[in-house]
Amino acid sequence: MDGSWEPWTPLARRALPAMRAWRTAFHQEPELSLQEERTREKVVRALEELNIPHRTFAEGYGVVGLIGGGRSGPVVALRADMDGLPVTEATGLPFASRFPGRMHACGHDVHMASLLGAAAILQRPPRPLAGPVKLIFQPAEEEGRIGGALALIEQGCLQDPKVDYIVGQHVIPSLPLGQVGWKAGPMMAAADAFRITVRGKGGHAATPHQGPDAVVVASEIVLGMQALVSRVVDPVEPAVVSVGSVHGGTKNNILPDEVVLEGTVRSMSPATRKLLESALRRRVRSIAASLGAKVRIEYITGYPPLVNDPTTTRTVAATLAREFGRDSVVEVPAPVMGAEDFACYLEHVPGTFLRLGVGVSGRPASLHSATFAPDERALVIGAATLAAAAEGLQRGGS
Repeated sequence: MDGSWEPWTPLARRALPAMRAWRTAFHQEPELSLQEERTREKVVRALEELNIPHRTFAEGYGVVGLIGGGRSGPVVALRADMDGLPVTEATGLPFASRFPGRMHACGHDVHMASLLGAAAILQRPPRPLAGPVKLIFQPAEEEGRIGGALALIEQGCLQDPKVDYIVGQHVIPSLPLGQVGWKAGPMMAAADAFRITVRGKGGHAATPHQGPDAVVVASEIVLGMQALVSRVVDPVEPAVVSVGSVHGGTKNNILPDEVVLEGTVRSMSPATRKLLESALRRRVRSIAASLGAKVRIEYITGYPPLVNDPTTTRTVAATLAREFGRDSVVEVPAPVMGAEDFACYLEHVPGTFLRLGVGVSGRPASLHSATFAPDERALVIGAATLAAAAEGLQRGGS
């Protein structure tokens, strides 16, 4: 990358009124995973207004736009997710969700509006860009198992033209508004799911000796699985086994025939991921057998670990330090056990996933919360981040 750099932030500020309108439209009408039909229509309409060529797909509600398709330099893809969550909003925003039980509680409205803002300023850049920029609007990130990235990849979103680098970002309230976080290497966990059905013998609670008691067996399984992390996995390896749902029984004095446990398994390395699955299956079966119960285990492989390409990540971090100043671009100290299907793109293309700070003092917030309401100033930073990252990779990666 040469020594000259003209910031994108002033252009992003000029695009704020449009981004505000896009964000409002998305936020008022959130749609759940694999239902993003109206959201897709809004994205398509915005791209048409910007005169950006785009395509949709037979499967799912994804949209891919292309800026500068005739350029010969590196192709950079920028991705935003589209889906909302089954949460009833309690933000008090004037543009709050119109649909009870549905909300953009994870900031995907900000992601989409920021990507459209980046598209607007990249469509008419102040200086020529070296290569094409792809705009990937992806559904079903919150789906959690197959997700929306895999379907788009299978339908060719990384081809024609072939993508050389990919960049994504996610709002995060733990970083102050105005900061962007980056991390080379492993950043987020693989997320698998399990459903364990314990079959015992139902009957009167006063005669538990006639069991096996499915509730007691399920309880032993919950406790036994906790030792997988503490006594099976290497202590320096990040891992989580959590039971999030327990269902069984109808009345205090009736022992149920069946109890169902559902939960999640998180890991960072392929070896630990494989170890946890085999160890969980073995332990659950042995506990159930020791207590005379039967068990069925359904184990669902979900998103892979999110591993940022080190070279791409450092190029983007250096670019953003020029854009915003070094104090505003911070290295994330440790990976987190959350998961993201952006990881699927990184299995095919070098790229990086960034943290977009939205934390404001005195306004505590949490992702997936009914009160999560990122400040609109994040739109400017988000749009400038994506535009700058695209130019930086085309300059530094060519």
